[in-house]
Amino acid sequence: MTTDSRLSVAHLDGDQFRIDVRGHSITVDQPVSAGGQDAAPTPTELFLAGLAGCVAFYARRYLVRHGLSSQGLSVGLDYEFASRPARVGQVRLILTPPDDLPPERREALLAVASHCTVHNSLSQPPAISIVLETPEPSGIGRLDPEMV
Repeated sequence: MTTDSRLSVAHLDGDQFRIDVRGHSITVDQPVSAGGQDAAPTPTELFLAGLAGCVAFYARRYLVRHGLSSQGLSVGLDYEFASRPARVGQVRLILTPPDDLPPERREALLAVASHCTVHNSLSQPPAISIVLETPEPSGIGRLDPEMV
């Protein structure tokens, strides 16, 4: 992986963390009811916002590519949690096209929006590994995940 595809997360206070990516900083927190200060969205909300934002981006690019107006384009998202394991169990995206979108373009717009990078990543999940780094006398080293 390149440094362009890397982000870092640092603890701020309580349940707040700062996420740094490509020179941008995003803060996450938890609601008061979950022990946080509700100073920022939760990581799960950012995850869902990334999906909705990606769908909106792909939809807009489709419209621009075909010389159509993107005025009024919007995306809404409803979700429900599931348990065991704790996760988002159901997501419903609502793509609202511009009022003047020709009827013959609706199906193609939906098809393009349904294949955004985040949606594709959820449909065909990436391999995810979590590696524990621990300080060593000679610096920071990684534990071999197969030895854990």
